[in-house]
Amino acid sequence: MTDSPVRTTKPRQVRPATEGWTQKKDAEGRPLLQFASPKRGKPPVHLADLTPEQRVEKVKELGLPGFRAKQLEKHYFQHWTHNPADMTDLPAEGREEFVHGMLPPLLTEVRRLETDRGDTIKFLWKLHDGALVESVLMRYPGRITLCVSSQAGCGMNCPFCATGQAGLTRNMSAAEIIEQIVRANRLIADGGLGGKKKDDHSAERVSNIVFMGMGEPLANYARVMQAVRVMTDKQHGLGMSARGITVSTVGLVPAITKLANEDIPVTFALSLHAPDDKLRDELIPVNSRWKVDEALDAARAYFDKTGRRVSIEYALIKDMNDHGWRADLLAEKLNARGRGWVHVNPIPLNPTPGSIWTASDVPVQNEFVRRLNDAGIPTTLRDTRGKEIDGACGQLVATEEDEAVAAATPLED
Repeated sequence: MTDSPVRTTKPRQVRPATEGWTQKKDAEGRPLLQFASPKRGKPPVHLADLTPEQRVEKVKELGLPGFRAKQLEKHYFQHWTHNPADMTDLPAEGREEFVHGMLPPLLTEVRRLETDRGDTIKFLWKLHDGALVESVLMRYPGRITLCVSSQAGCGMNCPFCATGQAGLTRNMSAAEIIEQIVRANRLIADGGLGGKKKDDHSAERVSNIVFMGMGEPLANYARVMQAVRVMTDKQHGLGMSARGITVSTVGLVPAITKLANEDIPVTFALSLHAPDDKLRDELIPVNSRWKVDEALDAARAYFDKTGRRVSIEYALIKDMNDHGWRADLLAEKLNARGRGWVHVNPIPLNPTPGSIWTASDVPVQNEFVRRLNDAGIPTTLRDTRGKEIDGACGQLVATEEDEAVAAATPLED
């Protein structure tokens, strides 16, 4: 009697495919990538768009002495107000015109949705030209995080991300990025983000920024960096810690190199989502320009230059990129570039009922994390906030209902 042969089942492999929308393609049939912002009317120049020296010059152009710029910075960056009535240290005559000249309205709040007992809030904003963007404010023990948008829409055309479905509308200005933080801080100061627990002694303002809202931050490089400088400027800006700011990218390698040379120690996050080029070419279309190994080399170079540990973001998608062998391959590629330079954040994909795009099963998630940790790669399964209000990673998109409400909402004066 002979032993029966052992049957092995081949791991199921689901290929990426769009559902409910058609991915834009170029003449060769490849997913279309938009790096340049479409030409649209620019937002008005704002205090936060200017360097401290330029602010003084602008104030003088408006007929006031240069020291008024410092007063205006204090009102906007420390008291989070652009209301002339709050600025009694400015001359009453011409105050309103002066403040509106330096702090023109940029964001109009269209909708506000809350979940997690008021600890998570999603904002829908209308920009001066009618473009719509979203940001998500989250209270955690010991910190308050704001997920900001850097572009209206996105040109990276990833098939699993809701934001990229409509393509890139335009880049946001540095001030439009900063205004998301100022408005969030104002809401927190007014008691609009739930109450913190008695043993939580953190400051009641945004402490952490993640550039993981709408857009590819490094495709809007100059404006994002101006915003980061304003965030971290302790004399003329928001005075935030660079270490609390995370700039993410799908892998624009030349821009990663530029970021490493900025001498601003922000946290850098690479949205990888697959360790093999065959799958990542389909999952992240920019991989057709810069392959997995090129992106990982640039990420390692960022660590070498800044000493800041890199985060690898990895959305776990059922039967698509969550196979054990992919965890092993990812660990192999990361370890080949040394130890201690990287941390992996697997994120269960936010599911859509009936879609091929759904989160991995919990045992599969745990096995993926176990393999990476066993290989010496620090790995933490990330908690996702805001799923109920479509405010979690990959869910930020203006719906038809949002657009209808926005159309009926007049711009703020």
